[in-house]
Amino acid sequence: MSEMEISFPGGKKVNASWHGFEIATDQPVGGGGEGSAPSPFDLFLASLGTCAGIFVLGFIQSRGLSAEGLKIIQSMDWDPEAHLMKKISFKIVLPKDFPEKYKGAVIKAAEQCTVKRSINTPPEFTIAAE
Repeated sequence: MSEMEISFPGGKKVNASWHGFEIATDQPVGGGGEGSAPSPFDLFLASLGTCAGIFVLGFIQSRGLSAEGLKIIQSMDWDPEAHLMKKISFKIVLPKDFPEKYKGAVIKAAEQCTVKRSINTPPEFTIAAE
């Protein structure tokens, strides 16, 4: 089992120490924070897009194709009543000379994102206090 340490450096800041990185979060000013770092939910959303991105980039690089101009546009549809996302969409903007024959395969590569797959097959959550 892996462990991540969560710390509380002051105000509304909550940080995570993981693999030698200090991942900082804060709440926006409107939420009582200083807005000095992304919120935890912002990091969650970014983890989805960057995870899809590394799979897409890996696909392109493994075929020796250019990644120039490659990007992913991630759109979120928020349900204000439930306070949850109801849909998250990814549009892969492919490089100019990307071969048409690989379009379906690059989409399948993006779908392999471990973050997305973890949401589709959620882990068990347990919480304890000492």
